[in-house]
Parts: sequence; C-alpha cells; structure tokens
Amino acid sequence: MDNRFATAFVIACVLSLISTIYMAASIGTDFWYEYRSPVQENSSDLNKSIWTDFASDEADEKTYNDALFRYNGTVGLWRRCITIPQNTYWYSPPERTESFDTVTKCISFTLNEQFEEKFVDPGNHNSGIDLLRTYLWRCQFLLPFVSLGLMCFGALIGLCACICRSLYPTIATGILHLLAGLCTLGSVSCYVAGIELLHQKLELPENVSCEFGWSFCLACVSAPLQFMASALFIWAAHTNRKEYTLMKAYRVA
Repeated sequence: MDNRFATAFVIACVLSLISTIYMAASIGTDFWYEYRSPVQENSSDLNKSIWTDFASDEADEKTYNDALFRYNGTVGLWRRCITIPQNTYWYSPPERTESFDTVTKCISFTLNEQFEEKFVDPGNHNSGIDLLRTYLWRCQFLLPFVSLGLMCFGALIGLCACICRSLYPTIATGILHLLAGLCTLGSVSCYVAGIELLHQKLELPENVSCEFGWSFCLACVSAPLQFMASALFIWAAHTNRKEYTLMKAYRVA
C-alpha cells in the first residue's frame, strides 16, 4: 500500500472515530435545545401543578412545553428537563438568599411519545393531526440512530480491510459514511424545522430566551466529519485501485 493512501486511510479513520463519538454524545445528552427564563421562586399551587403535570405520564405536548418555557428547560432526543427550587413551600416562600438552591428534574420520552401524532393546535386533540410536525419529530429521533449504525457497520468493513491489507473494501466504508452524513444532516434539519414550527404554534412568554444547545452543535459538527471521512475513504480506495490496474497493465505490456 502506497504511503499516500495509508495516510489518507488513517486520517479518515480518525475523522470517523471523532464523528462517531460526537454523534453518540449528541444522542445521549439532553441539550439539543435550551430555554432561559427567570428562576421561579414562588412555590404556589399553580407552579406545583405545573411540576406535577410535567412529570406525569399523560403530559401532552403543550403541558411539558409550558413547563420548559417557565423553568429553564432543556430538551434532548430522549429526555426533557426543567430546573425548579429544591425546597418548596405550601405557604409564601422566604426571601431569596445566596443559598437559594435549584434542582434539575428530567423525564424520559417514552417510545409511544416518540411516535405519537402531533396536533395542529398543541394540546388540543380535536384540532387534527399535523402530519408535517409528526414526521419531522419521528425523523429527528430515528435518523441519528441510523447514522450511528451505518458508521459502526462501516468501521467493521474498515477493520476487514486492515486485516486483508487491501483498500478495496474501503469503498463500501466510504459510501456508508456518506449515507451516515446525509442521515445526520437530515436529523439536524428536521430538528430545526420542528422547533421553528413548534414556536409558531406556542409563543414564548416574555423574558424567555432560547437557543440551540451543545448537543445539537455536536451533531452539526459530526456531519461534515462524516463527509470528509467518506471522501478520503473513497479517494484512497479508488485511486489505489486505478494505480494498481495501470501498474498491472504496464507489467503485462
């Protein structure tokens, strides 16, 4: 194997490993989207009701999003989290001091919630099914796992290429990484579109800001790394095979 192709293969493997780590970390963390709101110190019956509804298995889309807006919520592909006062009171709470503590409460999305229909008017089951938001949500959940699976399968093929001391199998690895990059890019696009459509349905309260979190950024970085790894794998395998064919033809001649 020519040193050029070996170097390209090693660089592609490193890029593939980094993108796999980024994608796995992105899937497993809860900071795809973050809301920033003033800390709610008042532990009134209304707030307690919101916290209880947020943790309920029957919480609908509007219920848990209202809690996310009010209590510094973060959302991942698998979980939703809010930040609430650690010590709650049924009577009027004491004045805030420097020791005022908060705690983060997280609730996992069930598989039923991942695949359930979204409604035109969130929380109103009589408003009809919003097919666009429904399939955007399902795609943003499924595509990252497809991407991760394709990269792992490509890694197995690359391992076989190392054992065989041949670059030919790495063409398949490059194609799999290309497909993985497209899946990652698709999941990021679906997530952005879904968030924008949700905010058109549910307006943010005053003094609440929002932004994409670092988990989302990891997925965004993973996509170009996958494309670069794919290009290097395909280039090394194709060029090496071409040079080998020319050399063989020259020897025959």
